[in-house]
Amino acid sequence: MYEYSLCGKWLELLKEIAPNVTRAAILRDSALAAGIGQFVVIQAVAPSVGVDVSAISLRDAAEIERAVSAFAHSANGGLILTGSALSEVHRDLVITLAAQYKLPTVYDDRHFISAGGLISCGPSFLDQERRAAG
Repeated sequence: MYEYSLCGKWLELLKEIAPNVTRAAILRDSALAAGIGQFVVIQAVAPSVGVDVSAISLRDAAEIERAVSAFAHSANGGLILTGSALSEVHRDLVITLAAQYKLPTVYDDRHFISAGGLISCGPSFLDQERRAAG
């Protein structure tokens, strides 16, 4: 679904829109190979942009709430929501928590923005489908 190098762009974009960010929580599904791969790429890019990264599991809504709340209590934080089915399941929760704690957040898909998210960077699946028809 993703070229992993795009995942590093999420962190670069977060730093660009919120230059004071020095910590980023990466919400991911660690049960998926893609979730692990996305996080590894973000970790690799983190030193070059001066951001410490940590992972938050997307497996359970209560766990997400606790982890984001704890993360938000320290300054200069931001979030990245990686691509997975669980990202879709917990979409509204993550958007709500990001707004509640005023955490700049980068999402993997544009439809998160129409639901109230801040910014996204990812492929256009609709465009891919249109082009496939051609």
